[in-house]
This record gives sequence, C-alpha cells and structure tokens, in this order.
Amino acid sequence: MTTRLFHISDVHFGVENRAALDEVARAVAAERPDAVVCTGDLTQRAKHSEYARAAEWFAALGVPVVLEPGNHDMPYYNPWERFTDPFRRYNRLREAVATTFVSNDVVLVPLLTTVRAQTRFPWSDGVIKPAALAQTLARLEALRGDSRSIVVTAHHPLLGPRDGEKNPTIGGDAAFAAIAAAGAHAVMSGHVHVPFDEVRTRGGRAMRMIGAGTLSTRLRHGAPPSWRVVTCEPGGVISSELRLVTEAAPA
Repeated sequence: MTTRLFHISDVHFGVENRAALDEVARAVAAERPDAVVCTGDLTQRAKHSEYARAAEWFAALGVPVVLEPGNHDMPYYNPWERFTDPFRRYNRLREAVATTFVSNDVVLVPLLTTVRAQTRFPWSDGVIKPAALAQTLARLEALRGDSRSIVVTAHHPLLGPRDGEKNPTIGGDAAFAAIAAAGAHAVMSGHVHVPFDEVRTRGGRAMRMIGAGTLSTRLRHGAPPSWRVVTCEPGGVISSELRLVTEAAPA
C-alpha cells in the first residue's frame, strides 16, 4: 500500500486560475488521492470573499484536506486584525474544510514560516521563529522510531534556490539542519510559484525539498500553473510527479 497526496500551493483565490483549479478538481474526482495538501497562499488579500471561494472549492473536493497558511493569508486591509489575530480568517477556513489526515505510510508535520510583521520590507518572505521551530521539533521527536515517511509542510522553502546566496527565509538554514537531524525525510512547500524537487544539505544533513508551483494567474519565470502527485511509502520512500497545466488560461 502507498499513500498518494496531491500537493498544491499558492492558489491565491482572488486571482485564481479557474481553468487550473478545474483541472485539479477533475483529477481529484477521477483519481481520489488520499489527501490534498495545500502549502499556503490560499488567498490573494485574505478578504472574506476570497476565503469564501476557497472554502467552496476545497469542500467540493470530497477528500481529506490539509492546509498551511501563507504570507497572503493574513489580513491586508485590516492592520488591527493582522497584528492582533492574524490567522483568524485562515483558522475559520481550516475548521470548515480541513480534515484529520492519518496514514500508515506518511505523517505530515507542520512548520509555521509566516509572521504578521518583519524588520524588513516587503513582508512576503519567510521567517522561522524559535517557538515555531521548537513546536515542529517536538513533534518530530515524538515520532522517533516511527516507520512512516516523515514530511514537514511549510509555506516558504527553507533554503534559497542556490547555495552560496542569501537565503530569503530567515532562520531557514538552521531550521533545515535541525529538522533533518530530527528525522524528517522531506519538506513540502510553495511560495515561489516555480516547482522544484531536490536534495539539499545543511550541517552535514541531507533532506529532500519538494515545491509545488501555483494555481493562480500570478506566474513567474515562465513556469505554467502546476501541482504535484506525491506518493509515499514507509521509510522515506517518496516519489513525486509534476503535473503542468499548460492549457490553463488566466481567468
């Protein structure tokens, strides 16, 4: 037995690509994955109307849904709410559509990389705070000896696209090394709107980084909308199939 996950990211309801979403929904209906995992940026500006559209789409999939928040999922036009309760709207969506996901093959461990404010501008790139990393490491420690594949889910990639250059995710290098040392086999993320699948090393520890593209109209570097089918078996046996939505026109 294996567990099949559809990994999507950066849907950006508000500027979503309806053709891409329709193709993913058709694939879910035809193939019935064990879960759909979305690694953040569900909305464009965290508007109530955007969250409502996200809720409708995810609820209609009819399979377990696992969500992570992205930097676009905190209020943009309501600074008071952003600073006092930045994930209120996201949490309402998660309570409405997210499902407890349990598998004999893989366990998903979240890592929060999104913060309400930063000392740099813009506030779009990732920050891994010590408390967030500690929570993830505690969950990984509790999984010591678990035979399943262990995958951390986050919005921002922990490392930049190339070694030797500045990492846009603050705290990402240290987090990568600590998470790999704690037994994780892979990290699934999004944010950059360009898919990737590679093995990287920090602190003498190697780990796989798997990134989904976007299902929005906000395309970058010529990469079309895309998502991944990630198949997991126990012991860190993970395969990844990239699916490009080449005919999806902006809506």
